[in-house]
Amino acid sequence: MDRLERFGHARGRRAAAVTRPALVIEIKVKPNARHSLLTQAEDGSWLAQLKAAPLQGKANQELIALVARQFGCAKAAVTIKSGAAGRHKRVHIATD
Repeated sequence: MDRLERFGHARGRRAAAVTRPALVIEIKVKPNARHSLLTQAEDGSWLAQLKAAPLQGKANQELIALVARQFGCAKAAVTIKSGAAGRHKRVHIATD
């Protein structure tokens, strides 16, 4: 019995990767704004104006909450995949 058969897979077949479908958006972030807003430009790009300062991850936490509210999902479904320390971020939103 080989490794694949032990885990319930047919011999010679690979196990399918289980991934959740995701929406990926690029966001330019402007911290220290008067109001928190998430807007989409005509070219499809997103701009987030955040009240929080970019210290100790507070702006990233606010961005995650803002994106979750905008797209009507849980904060746990929103992750920053790249750009956590910069102003240009790639954000994944898990859809089920």
